[in-house]
Amino acid sequence: MMGQQLGFDLPVRTARAREDFFVSPANAMAVAMIENWQNWPSRKLLLIGPEGAGKTHLAHVWAQDSGARIIVARDLCGADIPALAKAPVAIEDAEDIAGERTAEEALFHLHNLVLAEGHSLLVTATGPAQRWGLRLPDLQSRMQGTQTATLSPPDDRLLGAVLLKLFADRQVAPSPEALNHLLRHMTRDFATARAVVAEIDRVALAEKRPITAPLVRRVLTQMAT
Repeated sequence: MMGQQLGFDLPVRTARAREDFFVSPANAMAVAMIENWQNWPSRKLLLIGPEGAGKTHLAHVWAQDSGARIIVARDLCGADIPALAKAPVAIEDAEDIAGERTAEEALFHLHNLVLAEGHSLLVTATGPAQRWGLRLPDLQSRMQGTQTATLSPPDDRLLGAVLLKLFADRQVAPSPEALNHLLRHMTRDFATARAVVAEIDRVALAEKRPITAPLVRRVLTQMAT
């Protein structure tokens, strides 16, 4: 029947194309800076925002446009830095290596080599560089001197779009009433949106029920206790 959701355990497929990224006042400036990457001062940008805000999505958008390679900061120690520096590079979760000297040195050398080769560098993190706790002074100064684009907490339009995308990635769809209930009653941050959608999908699948407002209400109540 139309409007009914079948209980199939389908794989989660995260959509990361540019057309899958919803632009709102909360992220419009950051999106504009990603799209204008060829004019970044010193050819580098630090993209910051809370967990689930879309940093990885925008990194993939940029990589598709620029031909960049994407690497998680924690993987830099085992990476071939000179080979990476032969193209634009996006480094994710840079704050995770703070205090790890070998990884910090790898990031420092990659930063310098990428720019020396005439390529661009995108770095993502959850907060500004001065809060990471870096131990290498030269890396600290370079990161703090990098232009920053910020993804802000979601407004209503953005949160609604994020919820719909998270459900779509799981190949399910909430009723309009269920979505409205979520927007009115859930904690308004991206990490919570991801967790709530995962739990709603799990319950709906286990019970073989469509995602309705009563189901959403019950899941939110259970998660709050």
